[in-house]
Amino acid sequence: MSSARMLTGDRPTGRLHLGHYVGSIANRVRLHQRYESFFIIADLHMLTTRNSRADIEQVAHNAREMVTDILAAGVEPERATFYLQSAIPEVGDLNTLFQNLITVPRLERVPSLKEMTRDAGKDEMPYGLLGYPVLQAADILCVKGQVVPVGKDNAAHVEVTREIARRFNHLYGEVFPVPDMLMSETPTLVGTDGAGKMSKSKGNAIALSDDAATVRRKVMGMYTDPNRVRADVPGTVEGNPVFEYHDIFNPDRAQVAEFKDRYRAGRVGDVEVKEALATALNRFLDPIRDRRARIEAQPGLVDELIVTGTERTRVEVRRTLVEVRRAMGLSSAYAQVRRRAERYRKAVATSA
Repeated sequence: MSSARMLTGDRPTGRLHLGHYVGSIANRVRLHQRYESFFIIADLHMLTTRNSRADIEQVAHNAREMVTDILAAGVEPERATFYLQSAIPEVGDLNTLFQNLITVPRLERVPSLKEMTRDAGKDEMPYGLLGYPVLQAADILCVKGQVVPVGKDNAAHVEVTREIARRFNHLYGEVFPVPDMLMSETPTLVGTDGAGKMSKSKGNAIALSDDAATVRRKVMGMYTDPNRVRADVPGTVEGNPVFEYHDIFNPDRAQVAEFKDRYRAGRVGDVEVKEALATALNRFLDPIRDRRARIEAQPGLVDELIVTGTERTRVEVRRTLVEVRRAMGLSSAYAQVRRRAERYRKAVATSA
């Protein structure tokens, strides 16, 4: 394993699904074998778009589900440090210090923030969402993360982190590594309804934890070619979610190629193609289900991993914050004031 540190993670908003697996989890499973890996449960980031009391009350449950899904997908607990963001208040201190190293116009140029505002159904961008990349910089740099897996859509966020690290080092001395981005295609998986990417909130997702019957039901209800009213009508394969899933999850390439030829020629029905997809997906998910069952058979295991990881991470973050305050001169400022106050107290006591 490399000595370099990797920081990655998710917001605890619910169980993970096939879209998460394709977009990030599969990559993390590979990378965590190579790097010292920190997995953030980013509940403070969740508050930028979901901050009701009901949302917050679900954090603990969703955190357990999220970590369980990640472990079930193949991340080994002894090679990963999971931590709850809100349980480390020192990250907020670092965020406050970083806010002065970036400008509002620079943050307004981060393209994904407007998308996040729109997707959250908000008319205006919350202050916290504008500062999302700054808090993300605190997340990465608080553990001195050196590599960050990122897709093209989120590269602009990590570029802000790189700028903040360089700016801090220029002003106060070399404290932070400038993290490298581990670029990946992070393909977007279309939802079962064919309307945009897979999302639990849209009800078009297949969860990693779904049982075989649920997967089959969802697959059989998937959107296909709307112009194909009968099995003998030639159909369109390109842009058809059923075939997109076959391409990703069905290892029987000969079967997929045959289905495509027959579908284009009007010689196979949607039911047969979907049945084969349900079988392929369930074969793919079976090992994940088995690992999840073993984890769930040990109540409290995931909680222990989160607590142990959070305590370990907080030690790291406190060490980083001490170094930051020392480099900036903030520690000496209060020390000077305190020494003068102590001399004053002694003088008052002597004259009394």
